[in-house]
Amino acid sequence: MKKVELLAPAGNLEKLKYAIAYGADAVYAGVPDFSLRVRINNFTKETLQEAVEYAHKHKKKIYITLNIYAHNNHLSGIKEHLKFLKTLQIDGVIVADPGIIMLVKKYLPKVEIHLSTQANATNIEAVKFWAKQGVKRIVLAREVTLEEIREIKKAVPKMELEYFIHGAMCMSYSGRCILSKWMTNRSANQGDCTQPCRWKYSQAEKIYETSMEDDMKRFKVDLEEDRHGTYFFNSRDMNLSAHIQDLIEAGVDSLKIEGRAKSVYYLAVVVRAYRKIIDAGKKKNLKQIIKEQQKELDGLVNRGYSKGFLLGNEPEHNFEGKLSDTNYKFVAQIEGKQKIGKNIFNIVFMHNEMFLKDKLEVVTPKGNEKIKIKKILNSKLEKVQEAHGGHAKRFFMQFDKIIAPKALIRRKLENTV
Repeated sequence: MKKVELLAPAGNLEKLKYAIAYGADAVYAGVPDFSLRVRINNFTKETLQEAVEYAHKHKKKIYITLNIYAHNNHLSGIKEHLKFLKTLQIDGVIVADPGIIMLVKKYLPKVEIHLSTQANATNIEAVKFWAKQGVKRIVLAREVTLEEIREIKKAVPKMELEYFIHGAMCMSYSGRCILSKWMTNRSANQGDCTQPCRWKYSQAEKIYETSMEDDMKRFKVDLEEDRHGTYFFNSRDMNLSAHIQDLIEAGVDSLKIEGRAKSVYYLAVVVRAYRKIIDAGKKKNLKQIIKEQQKELDGLVNRGYSKGFLLGNEPEHNFEGKLSDTNYKFVAQIEGKQKIGKNIFNIVFMHNEMFLKDKLEVVTPKGNEKIKIKKILNSKLEKVQEAHGGHAKRFFMQFDKIIAPKALIRRKLENTV
């Protein structure tokens, strides 16, 4: 069977390194101005160059996102950015706007062009059209079904196909949404979405159960609202962990994870889960591996999972706005080790609170393992009983074993079994 690519998000340089450590074959990243991620994205020219060098050092690929829908005032900046990208050895660019595609062909004639899902490629003839424009890979719209993927690959076998397998779903067609621009004057199509589809809404009259119907009585939707309001636009997250082999057999060349704004913990667990499922291939224990990794994915904060449009159904929505319950809380990153006195301590960057009595697990690219904490030292090497996040200072911790860098620590919550 062909080797399929596992493509992971890189919201910043640190996340890129974690994505690679936990099993990604390739990553996608970009600077804020042109990459559909203005906020929670601190890539600069310097860090982007470092990202390219790091990816290639580890024999991984890196694709640069240039997928905004540009207005005239963006063009001069995009041209300058393309000139800069020409100095890097990038593996491809992800583009939606035909005008930007023309500029990429002019300034980066040897670089692969990948068509963003924002371009809404949903059929055979559209794929043929983009192939004639020099596009090497199509990131299919999320609305494309498994059967349609098979048909497209059969009709255009030389075109590489990429498909989203995990992450947030948008209530608008492949993410082309005007809600944010309309409501807050910040455009999703230029990377600055304020996510109005995740907001809570309520009726001024405080009617808790009602229906909305068009004037010709063709369409009716029931609105349920409790005292907390309703999340009318809010879709569940995508999780296709049970269908990876189906997608590979259908002809998908790259399996894509959404989540450039997510934490390193979320990224590590998701990338690792799909790495293990992909590597299992058609082994006899594939079902068991999928079950184990689905349990890991269920343990992440999510809006409830959906299979999206893959099987031809409409994806479920999360009208309550509730997030899933989790068994663990991400608390820390392991950055290295240091000898203090006669003992070896791990250097730890804290995200949340940790106490000596806590039940802890270390998350690594290979799996999870229970650990015990023996001693905590603060940044002044003073012995303390607890450690907290929210600042840049590092703690030094002695566990019952030395932990390798890029491992993550999570705390088992007391109300779980």
